[in-house]
Amino acid sequence: MSEEQRSEEYIDAIRTRWSLVRLAHLSEQNLDVGQARQRLVMRYAAAIRRYVGAIVRDQNHADEISQDVILRLIQGDFSGADPQRGRFRDLLKASIRNRVRDYFAYEGRRKSIALDFNVAINESEDRFDQRWLHIWQKVVFEQTWNRLLEDEGGKPTSGYLALKLKTEFPDRTSEELSEELSRRTKTEIRADRFRQLLHRTRKRFAAMLVDEVKSCLDEESDERLEEELSALELLEFVREYLRSTPG
Repeated sequence: MSEEQRSEEYIDAIRTRWSLVRLAHLSEQNLDVGQARQRLVMRYAAAIRRYVGAIVRDQNHADEISQDVILRLIQGDFSGADPQRGRFRDLLKASIRNRVRDYFAYEGRRKSIALDFNVAINESEDRFDQRWLHIWQKVVFEQTWNRLLEDEGGKPTSGYLALKLKTEFPDRTSEELSEELSRRTKTEIRADRFRQLLHRTRKRFAAMLVDEVKSCLDEESDERLEEELSALELLEFVREYLRSTPG
């Protein structure tokens, strides 16, 4: 299968992929439920740990709180993820903050001192909200890079490396990047070939990134998808690769 065909295949897959959140909370008799929950954990365990670690400085307690939230994911305790109650990432953030709130209350009782979670957090509410968005965005990118590499058979191809180079050195010219790619692959790659590789791989990457975002939406619609991409500051990155889908 050519890179162009794979690009089209992944963009088409955006239309039909089930939401991981909804699949993870179907009847326990559904054999895909356990797998969906495990995939949620694999995707977002890092985000949970990073966010808890940003609030709770004690590493042991941060690990304990993180494990508790992850256990809730495995047990399917996020079945309330629906359009009326909010986005999955918002529910997950609220769950983390509730567990941290419990931690502050427990520590305050144990030490007989006043540890006010609201004071500790609300003084920098916007900062912590922005940190959560940044963490979520970073995890989406990490998952997309992993998925692209997996699709390459676990070994970076010229296209994968071309996109990596452009990401690492956005201000370099195609001529400069093609020289570096030639050095890394030990194959002569001209600037025009580099641009072709970059365009095709960027298209596949964008399709996979959109699919990552869509898989954890609580409502599968174009409007909801664009809203989430915009909130994560990813919309401009993928806008030219999006196609209208049936409503």
